[in-house]
Amino acid sequence: MFAGLINHAKAAASHLVVKYAARASVAVPFVIALGFALAAIAVMLVERFGHVTGYWIMAGGLAAIGIIASIIVSVKEHEEDVAEQKAEQADTKEVVSEATAEAMLQVPVALLGAVFTAPGGATTALAVARVLGRNYPLVLLLVLIGALFWPTRTDAVEDLGTPPNDLRPGDTYH
Repeated sequence: MFAGLINHAKAAASHLVVKYAARASVAVPFVIALGFALAAIAVMLVERFGHVTGYWIMAGGLAAIGIIASIIVSVKEHEEDVAEQKAEQADTKEVVSEATAEAMLQVPVALLGAVFTAPGGATTALAVARVLGRNYPLVLLLVLIGALFWPTRTDAVEDLGTPPNDLRPGDTYH
């Protein structure tokens, strides 16, 4: 039973290892070429400026390259963190809206359950259903009017009084 699953996992892992080994084998000649280029630069600097000064220049250049690379990596990580936080906020908003929709669906069922369990609730519920059934077009019209005035996402943001993005310090928002 588990043999097929284990074999599938082994095949997937070996495929992944082979894929990255192939990528690494392409990078090896470039890494060796970079090493020879660094050695050639070091020899040129030693011939031109002497041993100590040439090696100091080489160390400073490599340190500068490392600093620039670390800045680039930290900026990319910061952008990824910001994007991840925005995605989490969007997911949270979706979860909240999904929870609200689910609650809106469950509230009528809960009210019906409370009405039917109350003493005389079943006869009252049937009487209300009869009245609503007789006036079905009016009920439908009221539901459609209610749907027109139902708050949307943009209405909710405007109701909160969110200031526009172009305000400067010292400006007031009314």
